[in-house]
Amino acid sequence: MATRSATANWLRRPSCTKRGRRAPARHVVSLARRRPNLMTKPDLTLLEDVVAPKVLEALASAALVAAQVRHVVIGGLAVGANGHPRATKDVHFLVGEEAFEHHGKLVMLRAGLPFQVDGVAVDFLSPGADEPFLETALTATPGSVIDAAPLVYMKLKASRMQDRADVVALVKASLDLEACRAYLRTHASALVGRFDDLVAIAAAEH
Repeated sequence: MATRSATANWLRRPSCTKRGRRAPARHVVSLARRRPNLMTKPDLTLLEDVVAPKVLEALASAALVAAQVRHVVIGGLAVGANGHPRATKDVHFLVGEEAFEHHGKLVMLRAGLPFQVDGVAVDFLSPGADEPFLETALTATPGSVIDAAPLVYMKLKASRMQDRADVVALVKASLDLEACRAYLRTHASALVGRFDDLVAIAAAEH
């Protein structure tokens, strides 16, 4: 959950130069020095003492594998595996378009794919037509966790309070800032400023 100080900071505008560009915050430069070693790959073992066992069991993706649906873990579980373990009650997957059936204007989940496992809600999201770069994430081993950079992109795009809080927490923990910034510049340059704003918040609160 976002702290009051984080929420307050989101309401502030960063300082700008006369040309309209953000003036770099001095404290952002030293942020990396105060964080632990950067994570290079997600680690689901980070969730074992934080997330309820039945939620982790819902990660079992046998039904998706049997249906030959490409899928990787996203959402709160992915945030935890990428360095900021937090409690969550549901499971989110990024899936290929093959997980859905199209009937005119209706889009339906394919028969046989679960929306709940042992009382745990299972949600599915597929890349949009303007997000071919997310298809790359789906080339990973089915059921693995999405890498940090595309996860941050998805959080910035959604931009709900919890999403912003997750990005701030990942920055404070072990996020590779330059790798994420490079990913955003390549695939979603309009979100770079939003990312830098949250990095500044993390630096100020760290």
